[in-house]
Order: sequence, then structure tokens, then C-alpha cells
Amino acid sequence: MYIRIKRSGSKNRPHQYLQIVESFRDGKTVRQRVIATLGRLDQLRAEGRIEGLIRSLARFSERVRVIEAARRPDISSCKATIWGPPLVFEKLWRQQGLPEIIERLAEGRRFSFDAGEVTFALVLQRLMEGGSDLQGSRWLETVEAEGFNLIELQHLYRTVGFLCEVRYDLEKQLFLKGRDLFNQTLDLIFIDTTSTYTFKEKESELFKRGYSRDNRPDLHQVVVCVALDQKGWPIAWEIFPGNTADSKAFEQIIGKLKERFCIRRVIVVADRGMISKDHLNLLSQGGEFSYDYIVGCRMRRQKEVSEEVLGRSGRYQEVAPHLKVKEVFIKDRRYIVCVNEEEAKRDAMVREVMVASLRQKLEKQGAKSVVGNRGYARFIKAEKGSLRINWEAVKRDERFDGKFVLRTTTDLSPTEVAKSYKDLWRVERTFREEKSTLQIRPIFHQRDSQCVGHIISSFLALRLEMGLQNILDEKKIKVSWPEMMTDLKRLIAVRLTLDGRRYLVRTDFEGCTYKVFQAVGLKPPTIVTPLST
Repeated sequence: MYIRIKRSGSKNRPHQYLQIVESFRDGKTVRQRVIATLGRLDQLRAEGRIEGLIRSLARFSERVRVIEAARRPDISSCKATIWGPPLVFEKLWRQQGLPEIIERLAEGRRFSFDAGEVTFALVLQRLMEGGSDLQGSRWLETVEAEGFNLIELQHLYRTVGFLCEVRYDLEKQLFLKGRDLFNQTLDLIFIDTTSTYTFKEKESELFKRGYSRDNRPDLHQVVVCVALDQKGWPIAWEIFPGNTADSKAFEQIIGKLKERFCIRRVIVVADRGMISKDHLNLLSQGGEFSYDYIVGCRMRRQKEVSEEVLGRSGRYQEVAPHLKVKEVFIKDRRYIVCVNEEEAKRDAMVREVMVASLRQKLEKQGAKSVVGNRGYARFIKAEKGSLRINWEAVKRDERFDGKFVLRTTTDLSPTEVAKSYKDLWRVERTFREEKSTLQIRPIFHQRDSQCVGHIISSFLALRLEMGLQNILDEKKIKVSWPEMMTDLKRLIAVRLTLDGRRYLVRTDFEGCTYKVFQAVGLKPPTIVTPLST
């Protein structure tokens, strides 16, 4: 049934009547019949009878009654929690088969709680807020997710210890998930490292002082090395003592890859800071499991690159907006020179400003004002006890503007090589930018095993983030991660008790929330959901 306006009267004195109409099927034809005529629309409005009729009918609609009651001050209880992110990420959690994996790994353990549910809670906290596990026990009260109200602080502590114990089995099962057992070929592996500190009181076998990217040399830290495939899935991770150099971490994780996975073809993509000549030999001398590679070159430090590769003439091919590439061979070594013309303009401008500042300092403040400044060092020349600008070095520096050079053993096209390396930059941002969801810190655990489990929950969070980002890219939904998370958090669940019955009421979808729900195949919850008592 529905409400219909029936027009009547003359041309000069038209009238509109409000009718209740019912549709019914007569054979193959759909017809309508009038159930009741409520009266003239203008008179009903003038007398306020429409509102009274709606309120009267609303008494028989539980959903409308609850919505109307939400505006009243006499509700016996009411609580609001964040609902958007738990719904979306639980859907991804299940799509990736993580509940089944955690359940298998927890078999035989005498847990009095659901280890999969608690693991999801740890992961969701990493995605939404970060913070310690102690903070997480309080944060659980702020989100709407099934079973979270039963999780205690001790469950969080026991679960991070459990994740440490099963870390290698978990890693292997995640690797096999979604891969055919007879087709485990990987095209690309991105490798990167980061470090994270902890507030442990004493140094341990794992947490040691070392080079700190966070400018906290006073705290103990670990080095985290992770390998991701081309889709951004973390396929292997390793945690090293805090005094481990990046190059050493790279060497060890390559060994772990060969040891753990029977994979036939791998192309390792790594940043120039992690690669040495010995590491290239390590990649190419692996016998059956020899790895191809795409690595960045240190343009200024490698003489072959700065003089021969960049000195070679040749035409650049445009492969993307603001990106051109050309191929250069030096004996049997293959290089791809990439140039971004917009970056080249910025590099030239920065150098011009730097040289102008250097000249001013030398003229007005003397040589002492620039001693120890590493930024100026490459443009300074010592001559007869004084310092002057080395204009030849300034001129040579122009050849580096907007460029980066890659070395590769693959047979990929120059375009594919450049794109693969640019993908590494995206992976690096996942680790290093503040907007990244890989929020490992802070870690307050005193046991190494619990610290490791805490870090593993962050990798699972990264897996969900990458999964959602890939889905959004496939659906061509362009939205920044912070904006999306803000919109999702605005979907609130309100639990209220009315006349002794409990209900769950959701707020409206705002921003990109509905598009995200559609993208992941998630059916939006109804506005009002009765809850069992």
C-alpha cells in the first residue's frame, strides 16, 4: 500500500485528495484499488490532521517508534559506539580467511576466550587508533563489534604471546592462502626495513640500542624487515636485534625466503640504501632459487653510474605523466635511467637557492660559517687555505636533476621496471609516513615474545589496509586513507533501551562510507535493529 494524490475539480478550482491505494495482480496485469480517501490535501494540512495520522500509524511501526523515541529525554539507557571501521574490516578479515587460520593455530590450547576474536581486536586497534594493549582494553568499549565486550586485558596479553609462538606457521598459511599449491610463482617482492623502539627497562637479546630513525638512541629498539608481493600482501617478515644494519637485515631475509618458501621465480625490488655488490651476488648465486632484481643505484657514489650511465646519449621514452625512461647497457649490466621533468625543475631551484645561500655566507660570514654543513659540502672547494664555490661541481650536479637510475637483471620492459620501483616508494610510505596505519608504537611489554606478537598484529593490520586499498583502486574510488577512516568513524551505533526492549540504531552514512561498503560487498545494517534480551 502507498499514499497517492488524486487530482479533481475544475480547471479554475482544482482540488487534490489524499488516498490510500493498494496494488494487486489481476492475471498478468497489476491494478490499483482505493482503500480509503482521507480528504482534501489543503484541508488536512490546515487542520494538522496529517501529522496526527502519521503519529497514530507510527504506533504500529517498531522502527519508526524507535526513531521517534530517540528524540525523547526519557529513554532508560543509551550508549553510542563507532561502527563503521569494525564492519568494514571484519568483512575483509573474513574474506582473507583469517578466522579459520587463527582457529587452526589455536587448536589444543586451553584458551578460555576466542583467540581469533581477540586477534581481530588487536588488529582493529592498530588500524583505528594505535596505542598500547593497556590502552586497547579501554578502547574496546568505544567500538561496536560482536564479542568485544567480553575481552579482558589478560586476553590481549595472552594473545600477543600466542602470535609470537605461531608466527612462522601464520606466515606460511597466509602465503598459501589464495595461491594454488602447484603455482606459487611470485613476480615481484618488495623488501624494506624500519625500526621501532620500546620502553623496555633493560636490554634483551632482541631489543638493543642502535641507529635510530626516530631520533631516540636512548631507547632499545628492534629492526623490522618485511617482504611484500606485488599486490602489497606481506608474505614474510623478520624481526632483528636493534643494532642490525639494513644491509645485514636484507641478507638474512633473502636467506629466510629461500628457506621457507618453495618459490620458482622472484624479482626482488629494493632501495639503494640496502644493496651492496655482495648482496647482488647473493641474489644471483642462489642455484635453483636464484632471484632477479630491480635495485636503485647510488648515482653520486657509483662512478659507473654517474659517468658512464648518465653520460650515455639516447632518446627518452615517455611512459607516464612526468616520467620518461631510457635503457643503457654497460657490458652485461642493464640500467634504466628515469627522469621526472617536474622533479628536475624543483631540484634545479633547490640547488640555485642553496648556492646563493652558500655564496652569501662565504662573503659575509666567512669560511667558518659553512664548515660542517653536509648540504654545502659537495659545492665547496678548499684552495690556498680558504673555501670557495666549486662551480664545476655545481655544473656536474645538474645531470642528477629529477633522475633516478635502476639496475636490473630482469627481462621486463623499461616501463615495467620503472613502475615496479615506483611501487616500492608506495610501500616505503606505508612504513615511514605518519599517515601509515602500521602504527607499531608504543610498545610497553617487557617480554620479547609479547613485543614480537604486538608487532605481528601490526602486520596483519597492514594486510587488511592493503586489501582494502586494492579493492578501492579496482573500483576506481579515489579517497585518501585519513579521509576514508574519518568518514567510517562517523557511522555510529546507538544502543538504547525503550519500554524494556533493547535496540541498535545507526546514524546516517556520510562522505565515502556507503561507497566503501559497496566496494567490499558489505550490506549496510538497517537503521533500527531489535536486539534479543
